[in-house]
Amino acid sequence: MNIDELINTVVRTQVLSENQNVAELSVSDQWAQGRTLFGGLSAGLAYVVCKPLVDDDRVLRSLTVNFVGPLMYDVPFQIKAVRLRSGKNVSQLSVQIVQQDNVSLIAQVCFGVARTSAVKVENTDTHGMPQPTKAKFIPQIPKITPRFLRNFDLSIQAGGVPFLNSKDAHYHGWMRFKQPPESITDVHLITLIDAWPPTLLQMLKWPAPASTVSWNIEFIHPHKPVEPTDWFAYQAHTRHAADGYGHTEANIWDASGSLVAISRQTVAIFD
Repeated sequence: MNIDELINTVVRTQVLSENQNVAELSVSDQWAQGRTLFGGLSAGLAYVVCKPLVDDDRVLRSLTVNFVGPLMYDVPFQIKAVRLRSGKNVSQLSVQIVQQDNVSLIAQVCFGVARTSAVKVENTDTHGMPQPTKAKFIPQIPKITPRFLRNFDLSIQAGGVPFLNSKDAHYHGWMRFKQPPESITDVHLITLIDAWPPTLLQMLKWPAPASTVSWNIEFIHPHKPVEPTDWFAYQAHTRHAADGYGHTEANIWDASGSLVAISRQTVAIFD
């Protein structure tokens, strides 16, 4: 299934009540990342289940995810979202993904209304990268390249291929869906932003496991409409790495150069 088909599956199976929403599904190995599902997809589907609990005038401000344990492909799982509080300006929700009685993911999601404010600071971060004409990244190598990458086009501008002993600890490049969705929504952005490998993998001499422990995305509003075929610019830098853990931060821009999101991750490396 492509991303839109998975979103529609969640919508069809959801059971919505006043303060919670529950959906059940399984996902094939088309979205596999090693032995688990691709983390960007599981985070995106968690968002899909919590969104119906929020009024339409509230937009996604932040999503914080902890990947608690493996979420296996081809095994059914349940996504449960609960509205913790909905005040005058901000709604707070929590989400859990449970598979075989084990919690695989927990998320905290914040939505907020736009308000009139005298405080305004324009973002001035720019990237200066030319848009690509085609994808340019990791070839499909059996048992090495994650299967989920077949769903994306990545074009690397700076940084190295994983496991080639690079001295770099950053990635600069572009990304988009290989099969364009009907439109680009928040769930598409969540899924897309996580498509890049951790910045530290390129520094390893040989393949080794890595796992995102926690992930926070903050969304910039308002932003311009985007097209399903648009490339999004991505620049991720390692802020610190030691003791088997790395801390990274990334900016994401739309095709016009407007910042749309800021992403931060804690990654565990098992080398």
